[in-house]
Amino acid sequence: MVKTVGKAPEVGIVMGSKSDLPLVKKVKEVFDYFGVTWEITVASAHRTPDDAARYAAGARARGVKVLAAAAGLSAALPGVVAAHTSLPVIGIPVNAGSLGGMDALLSVAQMPPGVPVASMGIDGAKNAALFAVRILALARDDLTEKLEEWNKKEACAVRAAREDLDGLPLPPEDAFR
Repeated sequence: MVKTVGKAPEVGIVMGSKSDLPLVKKVKEVFDYFGVTWEITVASAHRTPDDAARYAAGARARGVKVLAAAAGLSAALPGVVAAHTSLPVIGIPVNAGSLGGMDALLSVAQMPPGVPVASMGIDGAKNAALFAVRILALARDDLTEKLEEWNKKEACAVRAAREDLDGLPLPPEDAFR
């Protein structure tokens, strides 16, 4: 078992099932780039609801500033987490069933009044990580600067892709000015 060593995690991520791990591992690239500390665990809204509630309720006291919860199918986990904390909660709907993740997306997006959850798109783990960074940047100027760098890097990648369209007719470069 790997334990968090040193600085307290700023972001806590809960998966409803270990099968969500390949998707949720996409946050690592983002958090590594920004130097954000994080932790990850498994707690089910249906099979271990007390664990999910205790994890969410104790997160702030451990230094966590943002929580994210990934779940498929009925995707109750983000709501359960949000019901037990005042921290911002980001829901990551997972494509885990025959409905292509739409069931999870609607479950996360349709929270009742008083239990807010920010919903990402289906399998939107990378956006969840970037959204967590934006929340943390409200109190960390270093993250604001790195977000600007990230956005410039992403823009350069898109512009470079325009130059590599296999000999197809391209608009002049001044079409983008």
